[in-house]
Amino acid sequence: MQEVKDKIQELISSFESIKGSLDGEKQKTELIGLEAQAFEPDFWQDQANARGIMQKIGDIRKEIETIESIDKSLSGLVDLLEDESLLPEVEKEVSRIGKEIKTLKLKTYLSGEYDARNAVMTIHAGQGGTEAMDWSSMLFRMYSRYCERKVWGTEVIDQAAGEEAGLKSITFKVSGNYAYGYLKGESGTHRLVRQSPFNADNLRQTSFAMVEVLPELEEKDSPDIEIKDEDVEVQFYRSGGHGGQNVNKVSTAVRLKHIPTGITVTAQTERFQEANRKIAMGLLRAKLWIVEQERAKKEKKDIQGEYKPASWGTQIRSYVLHPYKMIKDLRTDVETGNTDATLDGDLDEFIEEELKLLI
Repeated sequence: MQEVKDKIQELISSFESIKGSLDGEKQKTELIGLEAQAFEPDFWQDQANARGIMQKIGDIRKEIETIESIDKSLSGLVDLLEDESLLPEVEKEVSRIGKEIKTLKLKTYLSGEYDARNAVMTIHAGQGGTEAMDWSSMLFRMYSRYCERKVWGTEVIDQAAGEEAGLKSITFKVSGNYAYGYLKGESGTHRLVRQSPFNADNLRQTSFAMVEVLPELEEKDSPDIEIKDEDVEVQFYRSGGHGGQNVNKVSTAVRLKHIPTGITVTAQTERFQEANRKIAMGLLRAKLWIVEQERAKKEKKDIQGEYKPASWGTQIRSYVLHPYKMIKDLRTDVETGNTDATLDGDLDEFIEEELKLLI
């Protein structure tokens, strides 16, 4: 009984500290402001902005409700301890609340300027030919499954299929509260070692894929980043992806090249050219923001306008499927032999340790 009492006191102490960090009153004030915007007559004229605000309203409400629910549950536990026959139920409740508090605590690590935003991820196949392209598609599936577990939405923005299998590259948006904050640590090179299914001799092969993670930004989010019309080379082309006859027969896809930095972005999955252009401009703005963040880090070399937030030299995780099974993060030393679970989206342990590393 005393052990359970001590655990409850630990939870109460931890929860009070977390509440202070999350600032519930500030959240409620922000919620009131967002709900007021949602009642404005012209709210839905900009549907993309309206959907973003509605998503944020839902996310803030959920977090406030979670905090209030934990508060109420902790108070109830103290009362339940008066009846020793209820000890098994109390222990189960302590375990459940502990998991909820742990999830809330992770939010305290997400204090970056745009951590609460949606994320835009790109996976590029590296060395390894068809094997690397297959590895890129495996990573896309892994992150898609992780997003499903988090109840986040995913939407493909641009993709280039491999000649035989897999993906040369794919860019997709992840819509969810703190999606960028959780996923930003995934930037870098991911290495796979396995018996190649594309080789008749089943030889062991090593392949690489690079993951980029950007926050979804709008022009108002980054007023210091000026993108001049004369600095952007625009090209329209026919989409090679899904979307119906209009997408595939009309030049709706957009490629933008930022001349001063050489950064190139593409978007092709929307039916209309202007919609793809808007998405591409958002990607360009986010990449330029990342460049500025890199420049601001005095301990790193001056990147001189070159975009390297997730370069091939930054290997972060190794996935070995043969001759033994082991996935290891090279920064945090987190490892697991349950490779199937990780590749099926069970990334919580890896990402939680990454978050602690980034603060």
